[in-house]
Amino acid sequence: QVQLVESGGGLVQVGGSLRLSCAFSGRTFSNYAMGWFRQAPGKERELVAAISGRGGRTYYADPVKGRFTISRDNAKNTVYQQMNSLKPEDTAVYYCAANYCSGSGCDAPLREYAYWGPGTQVTVSS
Repeated sequence: QVQLVESGGGLVQVGGSLRLSCAFSGRTFSNYAMGWFRQAPGKERELVAAISGRGGRTYYADPVKGRFTISRDNAKNTVYQQMNSLKPEDTAVYYCAANYCSGSGCDAPLREYAYWGPGTQVTVSS
């Protein structure tokens, strides 16, 4: 069974940076596309960034383009999200997500995911 555990959240001032990490276990990491979602109070959960199983392709939501970077280390079974130039509207619980891929499906980021971590809080204060 896939297990995901996020870390790296916290309180940061406007303009600051944080790096989220998500440790993956239970299956072969490179067979899973990964994504980061966030959910702010009173809002729906939204996809922030995604990366293909092989790591060659990424997707970013418009609000975070140029500020967030998703990456993965298949040797460490970990996916990261570097978040720079943080804004108050980035405040949310951030979730790591995984979904199985195979063959050419591992060459593309995904929008739907089957496995989820418990989340980590990111608060950007002004």
